[in-house]
Amino acid sequence: MATQTTPNTASSSSSVGSIRDKTFTGVGNLIRLLPTGTVFLYQFLNPILTNNGSCSNTNKYVSSVLFALCGISCFLSTFTDSYKDDQGKIHYGIATFKGFWPTSGASSSVDFKSYRLQIGDFVHATLSLIVFSVLSLLDNNTVECFYPSFESTQKALLKGLPPVIGSVAAAVFVAFPNKRHGIGYPSDSSSSSTSTTSSAVQTSNAGQKA
Repeated sequence: MATQTTPNTASSSSSVGSIRDKTFTGVGNLIRLLPTGTVFLYQFLNPILTNNGSCSNTNKYVSSVLFALCGISCFLSTFTDSYKDDQGKIHYGIATFKGFWPTSGASSSVDFKSYRLQIGDFVHATLSLIVFSVLSLLDNNTVECFYPSFESTQKALLKGLPPVIGSVAAAVFVAFPNKRHGIGYPSDSSSSSTSTTSSAVQTSNAGQKA
């Protein structure tokens, strides 16, 4: 005899699926705002330094240093950029108020003044730091290490914050488009494929933790 799904059950399943999809989409969009190398480094070292959540005072101190260094990296990486020389080789440098400070091999055919800092760069840097802080502080190992009593609230925030911050980030990028491809971010030619891969990885991690 075939089992029929009641309307209430179907509606509940649909609602749960919708919340999960919004959460994964929000987390996937957030990861694009962060330098890939810094995020991967934090995700690799954090479980080790926090002893998978079973922290001593030494673990807390070292983990705090890691969090601070990665946060600073996310903030400062926003002010880096890259360009291609006449031979198609990518060069990285730092955007300044006067233009662009390349690391080496400056090309005379590139207009470095077009790379100078703008208000949007500081907005993106601040947003990048906020996004990294939210995702890191809601990590399971971080919660269990520093504030285990907060674990019951963590799941609710993990569902609610990523979509909200993702929406805010989308609005910010509409007002202040980001055209930089700095250190830790995909180059212009590979931005699409790399961003998609990074989003998929972070979405998968979020699904495992949910």
